[in-house]
Amino acid sequence: MALISVDSLTKTINEKTLFQNVSFSVEPNDRIGLIGINGSGKSTLLKIIAGQEPMDAGTILKRKKCTIQYLSQNPVFHKETIWQEMKSHDPKQKIPDYQIRSVLTKLGFTEFDQAIAPMSGGQKKRLALAVALMQPCDLLILDEPTNHLDNEMVEWLQTTLSSMKSALLMVTHDRYFLDELCTELLEIDRGDFYVHHGNYETYLQNKQERLELEARLVQKHKNLYRKELAWVRAGVQARTTKSQARLDRFEQLRTTRFKSQERALELMAISKRLGKKTIICDALGMSYGKHEVFHSFSYTLLKHDRVGLIGTNGCGKSTLLNLIAGLFKPTSGSIEYGQTVSIGYFQQGDERIDVSMRMIDYIKEAAHVIHIGKQEITAGQMLERFLFDKSMHYTPIDRLSGGERRRLYLCRVLMQMPNVLLLDEPTNDLDLLTLEVLEDYLDEFGGIVITASHDRYFLDRICDKVFVFQDDHTWKEYPGGYSDYRRKVSQQKKTPVQKKDTRTKRIQTLSYYEKKELEKLPQIMEQLEKQLEQINEQIGQTSAYEQMIELSKRRDALDKRLEEATMRWMELEEKKEGQQNVS
Repeated sequence: MALISVDSLTKTINEKTLFQNVSFSVEPNDRIGLIGINGSGKSTLLKIIAGQEPMDAGTILKRKKCTIQYLSQNPVFHKETIWQEMKSHDPKQKIPDYQIRSVLTKLGFTEFDQAIAPMSGGQKKRLALAVALMQPCDLLILDEPTNHLDNEMVEWLQTTLSSMKSALLMVTHDRYFLDELCTELLEIDRGDFYVHHGNYETYLQNKQERLELEARLVQKHKNLYRKELAWVRAGVQARTTKSQARLDRFEQLRTTRFKSQERALELMAISKRLGKKTIICDALGMSYGKHEVFHSFSYTLLKHDRVGLIGTNGCGKSTLLNLIAGLFKPTSGSIEYGQTVSIGYFQQGDERIDVSMRMIDYIKEAAHVIHIGKQEITAGQMLERFLFDKSMHYTPIDRLSGGERRRLYLCRVLMQMPNVLLLDEPTNDLDLLTLEVLEDYLDEFGGIVITASHDRYFLDRICDKVFVFQDDHTWKEYPGGYSDYRRKVSQQKKTPVQKKDTRTKRIQTLSYYEKKELEKLPQIMEQLEKQLEQINEQIGQTSAYEQMIELSKRRDALDKRLEEATMRWMELEEKKEGQQNVS
């Protein structure tokens, strides 16, 4: 029996019909991706299925006792610290603490008592993802789960989701994710709904066939209309029943409106001329007090460079972009700029946008008109090229979806006609259509592109070299995109294996004793946790100073043993996962 059956679902917001007559079902173990342009209603559909938003019409039938976990784009928390929030979602204390610690660690959290309120939007999204992944469920609903994850986290999440037993329904722009994980794709296209049985490649083939069919139908309609129009213009002397029927058919043809062919973003590769001297980074370093972010970054940008920055969250990718943009001053080293350099910076988030402004005014702040040869493009025309109809131009920005705001922000950056583009996580919240057209635009762009991105496909598609953050706080250059870098690192790791005998290979798999150890560790950790709880209770009940000191020492010793056991469990689990991936 299906976990969820959706029938004739319809939703309208602000007099705009997002979708209508949507019908599909989710079976156990399904892996379903939901795609469509920004503002088409993807997030709204997820909210309705998760019970977070009402529908206008239709029905949703859920299997009895079907449990759902939902990751929202804008999560809300109810506790003060990370650990308190995680534990609050496990009221019956059925999830061992070591499992919670493991998920948090994989998502980049090491200080579990960290306060939630001052955390960045990306940190909060990762915490919400940890909450969603921690609890067993029948259906896991994820809205843009890869946003704010670094590349290693994305790969870990992909492996984790592929091994989960629950069904999966998600919205994501990550094409590698869609291709590797999904067996079915649901598409919302201008209010209509389509089901594609297969992965992302299947969807692309089906979409192309549908557009070609629509084009043929439109042409057939035009030919028939032209023929009937000629007949009407010739005049009819006798208005017989037969001729009146033909007039009625002409009127029907005249009023028929085919769904317009999908408009692609019309992005022209517009940029100012870039001279011989570009940007020269010499021994750049950045520190905040005693904390060193990176040091010794030297590179002279070439006129048509396509450079990617790769590293874990917080390593300094955005800091390096801010330095190149001139927003920060380096603590060591220097940057020189050529006289013709004009930088356009597409930053993360939309905190810099005054959401009370009208769309047209926001674009006009960058430029009222841009000139490309003899051609003149106004701010309004630029908005239309970014799929914003004239009827929307005077709409306040706060009425746009998150993805539409990102598209608007990109429109403003390109309106400045830069010849150096800095892109900080450009794929966050952009729909697949916008991403594909942006990539085509960058192919034709005559200047320099530097991007920090967790999107593996985007890095492979755009970059001719990447700089990867190293443990010694330096940047190492690799030719090619993300996959090229990963292959290079993999080959470097395999090189010693080829020089040694097969005993090296056996080290990468679990031994008999390690398997036994892995089986026992969860029980050991649970016992240690129970002992800690007992000591905490004793500390709370005693008022004797000496006894409290003794109990505190015992607690510290148990804490250390638990931490060592947890780290060992994580080490063996990673080894086990690696063994399974190899096999």
